[in-house]
Amino acid sequence: MIETFSFGRMLISGKEYHSDLIIFPNGRIQNPWWRIKGHMLFFEDIEELISTRPSTIIAGTGTMGLMKPDQGLEKLLQKKGIIFIAESTKKAVEKYNGLYARGDTGACFHVGC
Repeated sequence: MIETFSFGRMLISGKEYHSDLIIFPNGRIQNPWWRIKGHMLFFEDIEELISTRPSTIIAGTGTMGLMKPDQGLEKLLQKKGIIFIAESTKKAVEKYNGLYARGDTGACFHVGC
């Protein structure tokens, strides 16, 4: 569960993170996480997360929502039976925490802009 989020900072299980990250359904955290093209989110950026077959992937697009998912990403995930939710990181944290107990949710977060 994510304890707190503020611009450039996320607290998860008592540990602070200051760069973009992925949370896998089993709780593993990949940090830092880099995308192939700056403020874009492509299938390839979360391919390892997708391979874990989560029921839902939540993307935190940044404090101001500047990270944009590729237009075809949601459709591709739908074909795989994965629900995709992209929101500003603050809203995405709330959604992630709401689904956390299910144990089958993954997420990726842009913690900056």
